[in-house]
This record gives sequence, C-alpha cells and structure tokens, in this order.
Amino acid sequence: MANNLLAGKRGIIFGALDSNSIAWKVALKAHEQGAKFTLTNAPVALRMGEINKLAEHCGTIVIPADATSIEDLEKLVAQSVEQLGGKLDFVLHSIGMSPNVRKGKQYTDINYEWFNKTLDISAISLHKILQTCMKLDAISEWGSVVALTYIAAQKAFPGYGDMADAKATLESIVRSFGYYYGNSKKVRINSISQSPTMTTAGSGIKGFDAFLSFAEKMSPLGNASADACADYTITLFSDLTRYVTMQNLYHDGGFSNMGVSEIMMNTFEVSGDEGQG
Repeated sequence: MANNLLAGKRGIIFGALDSNSIAWKVALKAHEQGAKFTLTNAPVALRMGEINKLAEHCGTIVIPADATSIEDLEKLVAQSVEQLGGKLDFVLHSIGMSPNVRKGKQYTDINYEWFNKTLDISAISLHKILQTCMKLDAISEWGSVVALTYIAAQKAFPGYGDMADAKATLESIVRSFGYYYGNSKKVRINSISQSPTMTTAGSGIKGFDAFLSFAEKMSPLGNASADACADYTITLFSDLTRYVTMQNLYHDGGFSNMGVSEIMMNTFEVSGDEGQG
C-alpha cells in the first residue's frame, strides 16, 4: 500500500543484486512510498545481477562502489547527494559475503585471509559507510540507517560459518556508531535480524533448506518473507520510528523468543514403550 511514507526522502540502497534480494524489494517499496535514492553494489556483483532494470523502474541511477573502499564510498556518497539534490535521509546496508562459506570451509578450519575478507565485506563496510557519511555530513538530522543481520550473531548455527562472527561485529557497530551519530546528528542506526530468506547469498550456505524448514516449524507466525522485511525496513526509514536507534530488531515470526514449539516436540517425541522388551 503506497501512502507516501517516504515522500521527499533521499537515500542510498546497497546490495540489490536480483529480484530475490531483500535490498531489491526495499528499493521497490521505497519507490512506491515516494523516496528518491541511488542504487549501488560492487562492480563484480553488478555484472552478475540485473540492477539496471531496477534502476530504470525506480527512475534512478546505479553507482558502482566497493563498500570496503573508502575512496569508492566517498565518491558514491558525494555523487548521490549531488544526484538526489540534498542530504541523505536513509541508507540500507544489505551486504554479506564469506569466501569460507562459499568454498565450503569448516568453521574450525577456516582460511584467515578469507576470514578478514568476510569481516571487511560483511561488517566493517558498515563502519566505513557510516564514517564516510559522518565526515561528509551527508545524512540529515533524524536520518535512518538500517543493516540486515541474522540470529546466528547470538546463537550457534552450524553451517553459517564465519558469517556469524561478521554479523556479531555488524550488530556491535550498530550500537557503537549509533551512539555517536545519534548524539551528534540525531541519526538513528538499527539492524534487522531477519528470518532465513532464500536470497542468492542465503542459498550459498550449506544446509540452508534445513534452516528454512526448522525456523518455519519453530516460529509461531512462520518465517518472515523478504517482502515483509522490506515493509519493516520502510517503517524504520520513515518518521514513524524517530526514536528507535541502536537496536537489533527481530523480524522472524517469533523465532528468537522460542525455546521449542509443539510441532518440533512432536517431531522428536518417542512413544513410551519404544525399545522396551
């Protein structure tokens, strides 16, 4: 439902790769709600995706940028402010990649050079984006930054590998930078801990189908879809959430507060006389 929640607002959306990605859906909904924004992704990712179609639909441009490069980020932010005609009101960080996970390395036997890349791409990039925006004074007062995360930052999920460490770092940056940016410019920074979602990135994780099935059975409301996550993100970009900051917000159908569900109990239930002679 379009009701101009973001009318007159400007932003940057990182990570729209294809129509399955949450960032792609956020872009569509931000456009519906009246926002203007630029789209960006790493040059290699742009060659893989169909982002130009999204840009055409939303009446915007794509600015290639490596989110781990301060030089690229400075150019991206400056060009976006110029293109959009003013300071930013929102930024979406939807960036995550682990060479170790992609190459099937076990968590107890990871390649540490790849681990550094995981952290830089998936977490430290948020700090670099925020630091760049702060130095350029590029985000308006009461602006909103949202980063996407996953509950593996708090709980062990075999198969998620060093991405769990990256997400934990990402959430710490949300809190720490949230204090400084909020104190100086009233900019709010939050993360959304989303249900497992079948995006291009998610599908690269070993056993991801099992993640999906388990979360669906554990969550009272079921898994939250990518579309629903985009809706939630729009509310955080809007003025309706002006005093929400430094939070890790669970958008997972209740999964994060569950111990066990009845359906899972029934799955593991053993009849009283099983195995008795």
